[in-house]
Amino acid sequence: MSKNTASDGERANLRRQIDENLRRVYERELEREVPDRFRDLLNELSGKMPAGKESAK
Repeated sequence: MSKNTASDGERANLRRQIDENLRRVYERELEREVPDRFRDLLNELSGKMPAGKESAK
């Protein structure tokens, strides 16, 4: 094995750190409010849907 190869424990630790960071960023994004312009566009689009069609949620 090469000196540059990470051990299984080091790889597991790196994966755990990446997982924690991704979760933290994702949670932060979930807390953000939808921008007004985006909300307006969604409302405009939903008003243009043909009768009888429902949006997929």
